[in-house]
Amino acid sequence: MQTIGLLGGMSWESTLPYYRIINQTVATRLGGLHSARLVLWSVDFDGIAARQKAGEWAEAGSDLAAAARTLKVAGADFLVLCTNTMHKVAPAIESAGVPLLHIVDPTGEAIAAAGLRRVGLLGTRFTMEDGFFRDRLREVHGIESLVPDAEGRAAVHRIIYDELCRGIVLEASRSAYRTVIADLVAAGAEGVILGCTEIMLLVGEGDSPVPVFDTTGLHARAAAFRSLADPG
Repeated sequence: MQTIGLLGGMSWESTLPYYRIINQTVATRLGGLHSARLVLWSVDFDGIAARQKAGEWAEAGSDLAAAARTLKVAGADFLVLCTNTMHKVAPAIESAGVPLLHIVDPTGEAIAAAGLRRVGLLGTRFTMEDGFFRDRLREVHGIESLVPDAEGRAAVHRIIYDELCRGIVLEASRSAYRTVIADLVAAGAEGVILGCTEIMLLVGEGDSPVPVFDTTGLHARAAAFRSLADPG
């Protein structure tokens, strides 16, 4: 079994499901009392969030690369960055010399396996508006993505930072997300990516008329399979 390096804390609310899903997957595959071999570095998210807001992406990348080097020393064979947004600085993290399991890849593979080619994308405004997620999804996996309009993007982003990252789950926010999802479907989305690791705390399959692709679950299971050299 390879050792997984989890780079989490962004936010810790979504790092918890990573730990649970990875261990559940390993236990199911191996049986008995088996669990995953992993090391976890959990950052203080307040500092990272401040760098995001200030546009200090190079500095944030340096911070996470330093954390990645710590995980390498701790024995990590590959890294799992437990956040969508910070994949914006994936090249900086990869400079630490440990392979990175990119969150877009298991997501794109699942969408392609479902036979879909055009999906909606929900996430932070950085994930929805910057190219790092959508470009890789299109260029590597052939999947086109739609994002909400400006008002929808603002609502989705606000709910993530003001509520979900703080463990707050409100019915009014679930209703708002359902409306945004319905608008994406009306615009031609064949499925919807929950492209922020906290969104799965709020909505799931029952909130969408089309298939939902939860990046948290897909990424965590892919990490477990990779650690076991299991194709899943």
